[in-house]
Amino acid sequence: MLEASHNNELPPIPSKRYFTIGEVSELCDVKPHVLRYWEQEFPTLKPVKRAGNRRYYQRQDVILVREIRALLYQDGYTIGGARQKLEDNGESQAVAMDKALIKNMIRELKELEDMLNPDANF
Repeated sequence: MLEASHNNELPPIPSKRYFTIGEVSELCDVKPHVLRYWEQEFPTLKPVKRAGNRRYYQRQDVILVREIRALLYQDGYTIGGARQKLEDNGESQAVAMDKALIKNMIRELKELEDMLNPDANF
């Protein structure tokens, strides 16, 4: 089992649209076969699958994987208990994640606008 403080040492999530299973594995310190298993056990974890059945995780998926990891490895939940906890908190967390994603998108769009229109900034 991992140390309780280990979750704080995870690398920051880069601002990318999609992540491969290998990238998510490194970002969340979870092996790829565990991620594939969690997809079966947690219905909210559904990465996009493209040609050749390759998985592409989005930012909210990475956040969810980190949350599942914390529930299982730090808080000591079973798979069923973690699933229930996520279902109980799902709606409020989904709203919070959506707000965070929207704020991040707005920030990135403003940065892009600043790069494209350097004269517009007074």
